[in-house]
Amino acid sequence: MKQAEMIVKAKNVSAVDFGKLSELGNYLLELGPEVKIPGKVFGGGVLGATGADFSFQLFQPGTETGFLHTHKQHEELYFFLGGTGEFQVDGQVFPVCEGSVVRVSPEGRRSVRNNGSTPLVMLCVQYRGSTFTTDDATDGVILNEPVNW
Repeated sequence: MKQAEMIVKAKNVSAVDFGKLSELGNYLLELGPEVKIPGKVFGGGVLGATGADFSFQLFQPGTETGFLHTHKQHEELYFFLGGTGEFQVDGQVFPVCEGSVVRVSPEGRRSVRNNGSTPLVMLCVQYRGSTFTTDDATDGVILNEPVNW
């Protein structure tokens, strides 16, 4: 089973290498003795993220999530980085492909499948819903100091 490799870890930064997206199939997420998800890896915990979590997942042609799920409080953003497939929310099925982004509220009953002929690669970011405000858009601070490489 593949594992992420720490690049740097310091007071204000952590960086991890998950490897090539085409090799995500080497990961196996075990949620219990009977729930094993090939091609999926979570990254927020490895990085020490405190406000969100994310996962990469690779679906081989003809595979799918295999279950519907919801969340208690987490909204999710799904970024499709390669391949083609279908996404389902509350019974509504629609196509997704490289470049598609899907937002699902916590209550949305969701699932994904690859009905294409190449691997479907997905990045999912989950965070507590209904917490981002217009004030958050101005949170960044540009510093008046040079960048030295």
